[in-house]
Amino acid sequence: MSLDANTSTRRRGLANRILRRGPLEAIATTIIAAGVVMLMQPFFLTLYSWSFATALFGTVMFTIVSKVRE
Repeated sequence: MSLDANTSTRRRGLANRILRRGPLEAIATTIIAAGVVMLMQPFFLTLYSWSFATALFGTVMFTIVSKVRE
């Protein structure tokens, strides 16, 4: 095997580890939780105003990620 073949195999391996359902679902769940916390905090109007968009983005991300292979 040449050096180029080994390099491309490693890159695919890294992409396969990152683009799996488990870690992406955890990230989406964290984004949803951040949106809920932003919604409940009484101190910063900017955080409150972006809370729905954040929670919605996390929900859409979770729905899409749930279709990704295991």
